[in-house]
Amino acid sequence: MCALLAAVMAASQVAMAVLPNIEPVSLLVLVYALTFGRDVFYIIYTFIFVEGLLYGFSLWWFTYLYIWPLWALAVLLIGRRTERSPMLWAVASGTFGLSFGALDALPYLAGGPAAAFSRWVAGIPFDLLHCGGNFFLALVLEKPLHQLLVRLRDSID
Repeated sequence: MCALLAAVMAASQVAMAVLPNIEPVSLLVLVYALTFGRDVFYIIYTFIFVEGLLYGFSLWWFTYLYIWPLWALAVLLIGRRTERSPMLWAVASGTFGLSFGALDALPYLAGGPAAAFSRWVAGIPFDLLHCGGNFFLALVLEKPLHQLLVRLRDSID
């Protein structure tokens, strides 16, 4: 199941690659975390490994090792404390998209604060697209995808 769900993430990301920073991975991490709890981390790390096989293992790949798990952890923490609202998840997902570039710039601190800051600032237009795409996808698709995955999970158990 873990490999299949990771493959769905990778295939959906490739399918939407023509749109800059509009990707379904954030949405899928969101619904996988809500549906499978802590098991989401197995799915995420399988996805990250597949991404490395597809695109190569370079610095961006290492950032994925902490960025996607941080998003899953945020979902798990928010999900425990609040009611499931499509607007809440849309705002949280949009916020994650907006912060993606700042999180991605952290390793560039090795080149000094100016290197990390310039990397982050240069990516702000893409972060804005990421924010908008995440917000819209979560608002429209979080609830139906979550319900579908819960039914699938329960039918397997």
